[in-house]
Amino acid sequence: MHGVSGASADKILDHPIVVRVAGDRLAGFYRPRPETGTAGGAAAGVAVEAYRWGSLTAGAAVRTASMLLLLPFMLGNLAIWLRPRAADRFGLLGALCRLLAGSLTAALMLAIVGVTVNLVGWQCVPYAQCRQGRPYLSWLVALPVGPRLALLSLIPLFALRLCWTIGARSAQAFEGFSPTSAEPKPSELTESLATPGFWDDERITSWLRQIHVGIGAGTVDVSLLAGLSSGKNGMIRIMLLYATAALVLFCAALLCLPVPTDRAQARRFLRPLWATVATVTCLSLAYAISTRSVDEGVVGQLPGYEGSTGGLIATQGVLLVAIAVVTLARTPKKRSPTESRPLLRGLGTPVVSAISVSIAAAFTATLVFRVADQLDRGYIPDPIRPNPPAYGPLQPPVAYWWAALAGVAALLIVTAAAGATVLLTRRRRRILAERIVDRDFPRVPPDAAARVNLVRTAIARSQVTEELGPLLVVFFVVSALGLATVALDLLGLGPTELVSRLSGQHDIGMLAAYVTDAGIWTISLLVVGLVLVGYRAYRSRETRRLVAIVWDLGTFWPRTVHPFAPPCYAARAVPELAKRVSVLAAQGPVVISGHSHGSVLATATILQLPPAALPRVALLTYGCPLRRIYARLYPAYFGDQALCDLGDRLDWRWRNLWRDTDPIGGPIFGHHRGALPSCGIPAAGDVDVRLRDPRAVAIDPTDTVPPPVERHWPYHTQPEYQAAVRHLAEQARQASTDNPVAGPEPPPP
Repeated sequence: MHGVSGASADKILDHPIVVRVAGDRLAGFYRPRPETGTAGGAAAGVAVEAYRWGSLTAGAAVRTASMLLLLPFMLGNLAIWLRPRAADRFGLLGALCRLLAGSLTAALMLAIVGVTVNLVGWQCVPYAQCRQGRPYLSWLVALPVGPRLALLSLIPLFALRLCWTIGARSAQAFEGFSPTSAEPKPSELTESLATPGFWDDERITSWLRQIHVGIGAGTVDVSLLAGLSSGKNGMIRIMLLYATAALVLFCAALLCLPVPTDRAQARRFLRPLWATVATVTCLSLAYAISTRSVDEGVVGQLPGYEGSTGGLIATQGVLLVAIAVVTLARTPKKRSPTESRPLLRGLGTPVVSAISVSIAAAFTATLVFRVADQLDRGYIPDPIRPNPPAYGPLQPPVAYWWAALAGVAALLIVTAAAGATVLLTRRRRRILAERIVDRDFPRVPPDAAARVNLVRTAIARSQVTEELGPLLVVFFVVSALGLATVALDLLGLGPTELVSRLSGQHDIGMLAAYVTDAGIWTISLLVVGLVLVGYRAYRSRETRRLVAIVWDLGTFWPRTVHPFAPPCYAARAVPELAKRVSVLAAQGPVVISGHSHGSVLATATILQLPPAALPRVALLTYGCPLRRIYARLYPAYFGDQALCDLGDRLDWRWRNLWRDTDPIGGPIFGHHRGALPSCGIPAAGDVDVRLRDPRAVAIDPTDTVPPPVERHWPYHTQPEYQAAVRHLAEQARQASTDNPVAGPEPPPP
């Protein structure tokens, strides 16, 4: 199994002619075509089969490009899996993460409402010079304000429906595979990768999707009704406003409750909810259409919109702080000597949650500001430099100024901290690299000094991975403090106005205005660059593969927090692999070989295998990030207990190849980079096999160049790989003889 970069089947098998023997074009099992030779480097009597799953994330151009827009949702879903304890997914921490995910959906709707209803319908269309030369807007002035705002409210509702459709279709494509075993009991709150039905998240995703649609539609309805505050039939409007607000709060309360395990019961509950959402939305639109006269002389934002955006961003800040507090309370105060130090100081969940909120704020602020800048024909709105009176009060809400400024500050601080960290740890990393080089190459020819220095640098750079965790913690702190400044929005104070009042000088306020504008443009350029990458991914297969690396890592986990996140490919890959391995194990010994992230998929597969298949299965991992990254990022699922359980299930038929120059992979149980021998079993010490890289620093007499520094790839071309395959195959064959299972007789060796 390949890693996140993906690879073609012929490259994996090192054979020019391959044929698919199972699966489909998205994820298939391949072997060399019969009578065309064996796979490259295959040992005698061993049939090599490749599982190619990369097209699940990098296949369709439109799907890969659209995933970039779903990045905040993906990170919001990923955050809950970094928690320190598995039982928290359905507890308080899980409820807080789902509430934060619901706020991301509301933020998306508010941003689209801010563009369509606020900027276009409320601020631009009533002013002649704003709509001058824009026939696509001029016709809206003929509509009364109520019907106009109702018509423009259909756009965010359509966007919500689009998210619904994408989520439903992806569930059919990737998550329609049956689980490997029965679903867990409702009372089971402690879970692991071996829990039956772990990868079957279709029921949870469907439940959350309905609730998020209610939150999104309710957000649009509240914004529309609040904007018509000066219309007639005020009592009807207030009743509808209370009803929509109650609907949003009710949906938020549902996010805090466990998902019903009975699908029929869930459907019976969700149907009335869906009917209520549709009824309230239709009544809100009908009221807006019936409202013909509204006081449009109100200067500034759509009534209620400024408070909604500020209140939402402030709520996100409070949720981030609450998530951090609960995570710290759940983190074990002491860890055993064999446990690895958490990569993010145990704050993985709040850190990634803060990143998701920051990216969502960057997306929404960029959308609103760039549309405002386009509509007012280049005049960037600001309290210090107001637009000409003829254009009216065309400006985004103050909360977006604060959010964008906080994002820029966090980006600059983390960038500076990253540079400082790399410089401050350089000496320590070089010392460790010196020790490794001196051990591997005690006698170096004088003409190989430059080569030794290159190897030393490669080893030192490979250890940067361990140093970047604290930077993300800094990012979380800065982001949370930045969101706290949104409280100033309640006083109507923007960044420039606040500086002017504190300094008492107009010139300093002007300088602050220019700094703020520069920050807005910086955030906008980053978002535009991301959009260009998405466009490039649509046109270029190579770019799609690079983009897919992010999704391979971020969409590995089921969607149990945000239903609009990109689909979980492991929900198909793991049950599919478990089924294929079980069938092959009934015919003979099976060695599962996984490179990089493929080793993670292999681990998840073995933990889901039925007990009857395990005696005939062995595991070979190489370039494996299980201990170095996954055990430290996801301690609840890849910690010591899970790794020891994996070895016990296989009776320690497991080998792991690793190099010091590999920036991703590393040992599982060996004493290296903070990992100590664990599990209390001598066999665990035999799992890790270190490969010297490069094999030599001098040029071989039969060659013209020195051996290359392999780093993370390749491993399967090394003699140690073939030796490990033969050893594990023999172990599995012996174990299958000692533990026969029902099924076809295994083929002769």
